[in-house]
Formats: sequence, structure tokens, C-alpha cells
Amino acid sequence: MFAILAVLIVTTVAIAAFLLLPKMRSRRLVFETAPDVPCPFGPGMAWLAIKSNDPLAVAGALGLDEVMASNWSSGIGTVYDIEHGANRVFISPPVNGFVFAVASGLPLPQGAGFVDKHGPLIEALAARFPDVQMFAAFPEIDLFAWSRTTGGRTVRSFAVADQGVVVDRGKTTREEKALGLKLYELRGVRGRRGDAGGELLMHPTEEHVMRLAGHWSLNPTLLAGHTASPAHGYIGFAPMTWRSERMRKRA
Repeated sequence: MFAILAVLIVTTVAIAAFLLLPKMRSRRLVFETAPDVPCPFGPGMAWLAIKSNDPLAVAGALGLDEVMASNWSSGIGTVYDIEHGANRVFISPPVNGFVFAVASGLPLPQGAGFVDKHGPLIEALAARFPDVQMFAAFPEIDLFAWSRTTGGRTVRSFAVADQGVVVDRGKTTREEKALGLKLYELRGVRGRRGDAGGELLMHPTEEHVMRLAGHWSLNPTLLAGHTASPAHGYIGFAPMTWRSERMRKRA
């Protein structure tokens, strides 16, 4: 009787371990650390381009948790992964004097009903690095954004979503004008009106965001063309403070 009971217990434990093992393994990701060359990325992502040659300093300034070494291929692959990428940030090795912080959950400008998580983050980074740029291109939700802060001063900040312009600060830069985006209230359309009588709005595209990044720092879709030495970067969890938070209604 006791022998049969012991066998049942052992069998139950073995089955439970077999079922739980994949879940346990999924939480303990192993990142490749072998140095590799820059890995391109692009739409469906947000990123910071920070003037620095110290990836660990960037990771520290962002307040990342559980920072681990990761090469380009493993890091970019992870932040794009639906299951594992939402809360992670990849910090790249420097390329032409810029370090990328790549994350789909990067705090972006939001509407008036949300707590501003983007502004304080950029201000903190601008106090430590001479040039801080932010880009976002999420064509599936019609969200495009970019900003640049140099010498501690924000010279441009723009974001547009499906509901319209979210933020538009600073003068349109010459690099933006060169892309045919001189009038964001019209977004390149002159002398036309929408059905409701207001100005006709047209969104920028992910191609505009990539090309602008190329003018200001580096176009991430073209990173494979850079002759940077093989190196590894870092990956970590985004701080909890980055999570979107609605404004509390006053009584």
C-alpha cells in the first residue's frame, strides 16, 4: 500500500515538474554575449539615441533592473519578442559615438489625461549626456514621435497618434523640413480641407522617422552598413515608474 502511494507521489511530482519546466525556463532567459556587429531594427519600436561611449552609464541613468550582458542579435531579438520583450530594454554598444536604448515600452508623450513619464526621463538624461534623441514608430497604431535635447535644452519634441497631434514643441528643424514635413498641422498638405471643414490631417510614416533619425544620429534600419567592431551591449528590465498612469481626478 505504502509502495503504491509512494509511486503515485513520485509520478505526480514528475508530471508537475514536466509541465512547469517550460514556464520556469521561459523566465530564465539566456542571452548570447559573443560580440557581434550592429543589428538593424526599425518599425514597431521606440528608442533613444544618446551621445555616449559608455553603455553601462546609459543603463544606470535609465534605472534598469537586473542588467545582464547581451549582444546585438540577442538583445534586439528579445525586445521584439511578444512574450519577453515588453518590459525589457536593450542597451547597445556605441556606434559612431551613440548608444541606443531600444524598448517598446519606452515612455512616450501622451495626452493630457496621463501622467507625464516622458518629460522627466528626458530631462534626467539631458543632465548627464550632451545629446539625447527619442524616436518611435508604431505604424500599426498610427503613433510616431521624435524629440531632441542638446546641451540640456529641448530643441524639438513632436508626437502624433490616431487622435491627432499629442505634442508639438519647438520650431520645426531644418532636417524635418528637408523631409517635406514643414507644416505638421497640415503634414505636407496645402490648400485642402477635411470633410468637416477643418484642416486635413495626414500622418508621417515610419520612413520619415527613420530618415530623420539618420539626419540627427543614425538610421537604425541601416546599421548593418556600419563598420563598427564586434561588441556586446546589455539588457535589463525597465523600471516600474515607466508604466503608463492616468491622472487622478480631483474631487
